[in-house]
Amino acid sequence: MATEVKLPELGENITAGDVVRVLVKAGDVIEKDQPLIELETDKASFDVPSPVAGTIARIDVTEGAKAAVGSVIALVEESAAAAPEAPVAKAEAPAAKAEAAPAQISTPEAGVEPRPQKHEEPARQPGFARPAPTPAGTHTPPQKEQVEKPAVPVPAAPSVRMFAREIGVDISAVRGSGPNGRISVEDVKAHAKALLSGSSMAAPAAAGAMSGRRQPLPDFSAFGSVRREAMSKVRRKTAEQMELSWRIPVVTQHDKADITHLEELRHRFAKKADAAGGKLTVTAIALKVAAAALKKFPQFNASLDMESGEIVFKEYIHLGVAVDTERGLLVPVLRDVDNKNILTISKEMQELAEKARGKKIMPDEMSGASFTITNLGGIGGTFFTPIINWPEVAILGLSRAVMEPVYSNGAFQPRLMMPLSLTYDHRVIDGADAARFLRWFAEALEEPLLLALEG
Repeated sequence: MATEVKLPELGENITAGDVVRVLVKAGDVIEKDQPLIELETDKASFDVPSPVAGTIARIDVTEGAKAAVGSVIALVEESAAAAPEAPVAKAEAPAAKAEAAPAQISTPEAGVEPRPQKHEEPARQPGFARPAPTPAGTHTPPQKEQVEKPAVPVPAAPSVRMFAREIGVDISAVRGSGPNGRISVEDVKAHAKALLSGSSMAAPAAAGAMSGRRQPLPDFSAFGSVRREAMSKVRRKTAEQMELSWRIPVVTQHDKADITHLEELRHRFAKKADAAGGKLTVTAIALKVAAAALKKFPQFNASLDMESGEIVFKEYIHLGVAVDTERGLLVPVLRDVDNKNILTISKEMQELAEKARGKKIMPDEMSGASFTITNLGGIGGTFFTPIINWPEVAILGLSRAVMEPVYSNGAFQPRLMMPLSLTYDHRVIDGADAARFLRWFAEALEEPLLLALEG
């Protein structure tokens, strides 16, 4: 039996992707879940697997071409190993047999725990790796209901309206760039950019919102030879997000944490984390500490709605973790970190990091963060000024810990000190609150019992 492998849904408002590599050719014998192509979108780069085992009869895409969601990317002659599933399909619906295979990679499983601040509806979730969490109304702050129902219905998907509510944008005021004025997430972002810049009109596309401000580059060829290289979609998306984030009035607060005792504990319990399938890193511990700190200082787990004059406090704690990959910086999101122990956090963080580096992470696994941590300790350096990932209001940077002489009890003692850098939105957070947050975070690393007492 021949099965057409179609490109599954990739996320809200993602209709196509660029084929970076074709990993198989006609005549190849493949296993189920074996990658067929490497695809790149604005948000991520990942492999698209085959839902069946068999022999490649035809490849319908080429490297460098665009592949649309729902289009056929390959034809696979199923092997005998896949035959046991056929009688069940015949008994129930013979005509639907050819469509059964694609459904395996495009339909999310039932019973997925709902999550807040997601940009996708349950029926639109990509599902060829694992289904991403879906939005839940139980976490929506009451004050957002003022813009929830515009007087005139707007041409936008429910997930787009939810995203607009999450960042405090009145969806009825957004100009859509799609067919018949349909509004996308990018249109909402562009509208938010215009509001932050003080403009009275929102541009229809994110890139266009900034185009009027960019200055043309000088002619560098006048000084010598040059070489131009097109930005990847991931790099372009990062650049657009950083332009948006740079509009935030920020301050960076620095401190140091004595992690001498923490390092002893980390090495003592490292085998437990290994047995659980993770790695007990400082970042994993810092995520748990950050979750406790966000509960104690809720203004750091918020977003600012300048249009309505409100601060949106999030009742969930989803933490982004910056991961360095060969394609650039990606930020996977761990959800409900406050409800997980450090072993679970370390396991999930390692899985997400491996998916990010292995080009298997999905766009939905990089959305919905309410606070971000970035750790440059593995590379080096001391302090730095991390940039806030809008619409968040703060980001915490960790640098390499070094042994330093610290004066205590009348004498200098060697202590392992880790630099901390907290960048925050000064419109929402005052300097004194930032200093308290960072000091509490440092003390929790220095004395883990503080987590049990106050976390």
